[in-house]
Amino acid sequence: MGQKIHPVGLRLGITRTWDSRWFEKKHYSEWLREDTAIRRYFTRWMRPAAISRIEIERRSNQVRVIINTGKPGIIIGKRGVGIEEIRKNLEQLTAKTVQVNVIEIRQIELDARLVAQNIVDQLEKRIAFRRAMKQAIMRSMKAGARGIKVQVSGRLGGNEIARSERNHDGKVPLHTLRADIDYAQVEAFTTFGRIGVKVWIYRGEVLPEQSRGEARVERTDRSTFRDRRERASRTTRTRTSRAATVEAPPAAPTQTIDEIATAPSDVQQPPQAQEVLAAAQHELAVSDAAEAAQHVPETPKESAPETSKASTEGKPPFDDAASELTKPDVTPDTTPTPSEESSSPDHTSPQGDQQPSTPTTESTE
Repeated sequence: MGQKIHPVGLRLGITRTWDSRWFEKKHYSEWLREDTAIRRYFTRWMRPAAISRIEIERRSNQVRVIINTGKPGIIIGKRGVGIEEIRKNLEQLTAKTVQVNVIEIRQIELDARLVAQNIVDQLEKRIAFRRAMKQAIMRSMKAGARGIKVQVSGRLGGNEIARSERNHDGKVPLHTLRADIDYAQVEAFTTFGRIGVKVWIYRGEVLPEQSRGEARVERTDRSTFRDRRERASRTTRTRTSRAATVEAPPAAPTQTIDEIATAPSDVQQPPQAQEVLAAAQHELAVSDAAEAAQHVPETPKESAPETSKASTEGKPPFDDAASELTKPDVTPDTTPTPSEESSSPDHTSPQGDQQPSTPTTESTE
């Protein structure tokens, strides 16, 4: 049944409301004729102002007209001149007090009538119908539609035999009464004849009022339970942190290096004190090695006699003679110093003409 009946008429009172909301026993036919005349009056603004739906409400001698449009500026006009003109014309047409309200449609890609009107405009401009259908479907799905179906019927492409073509994306559950499905049908007048365009747009599910109330109560219960659980977890964390603060062990007393070094061996020292002692000992060893490396004798001449004297003490005389025989020949350095060069006037070369004298060795019998 959902495939054959009008999608909006099937869901009236469930997910959609009536376009005319009033009740009258005596003047029913007269008010119905007035509603038809009001909707016919807005026919010339349907395309330029992108009007999708006109709702009419009545109370005794007052008429309220609600216009759902994608371009409210065209209807309102500059400084409200357009809407004031519309109100005066409707008052002359109905002979009652008329109030006009304009509601802007923020997402025209999710409105079935505006999508169908866009396809019709492209067909009348001789744009390929498949391209127009694909572009409309793509824009609607990007805007957030759960599903869309488009059907085009007539002499498509100028063919002599009329046919119908469909294209869809997503899902369109026509049998589901709680599904929010918008439907519209618009005709395009081309040189080959009329082409009908039908559009179904599925925008999600809408719960009835009772289900909405139950869902609201359930959400409230869930939020209350969640708040209680979070409050309990915060209390537990606070108690745990307080207990940890109370039971924390006292900090170990700090000791100096001298105290650690002079501590008795039978007393077990903490690991931190042992590490500090080892580091201090290492630093002392490094400093001693550096001082020893820096201590160097002033001149070799001063240290040589001391060494020879120390070596000769406590030895017999024949050992001194043997050591004298085994000593290698040493050529003394006869290079004059700058002071000697300045004092000797006959010096002509830095090396001099004298041959170095070789030392004589005497043996003791």
